[in-house]
Amino acid sequence: MRVLSAALLFLGLAAPAMAEGFAPVTKRDRFVSLIEGRDLTRFGITLSVTSDGQIKGRAFGRDVTGAWRWNGDYFCRDLFWGKMDLGPNCQAVRLNGDTIRFISDQGTGQFADLYLR
Repeated sequence: MRVLSAALLFLGLAAPAMAEGFAPVTKRDRFVSLIEGRDLTRFGITLSVTSDGQIKGRAFGRDVTGAWRWNGDYFCRDLFWGKMDLGPNCQAVRLNGDTIRFISDQGTGQFADLYLR
């Protein structure tokens, strides 16, 4: 269960946030240019985050669906993992190469790294 929790910040929570080597992504246009036509992946997770505000994919054998919007400097998402409503969360976004980091609670909470593929 701990591995599952660590892998699911985009879905829920992971480890405390750190930002060494990660540059902020604070504009919607920049974020869209990063994710357009690419999947966000991590062990057990493959997600498509589309420019029109949709989130679709799978995580650990369950469907993931949701919606996102940009609010100020933050990626804000509403998400379902299977039948579980993970609720809304606005997240800071950071980038290091092909690694995109989502930090919950407007950058003050937990983080998860996903890979742009």
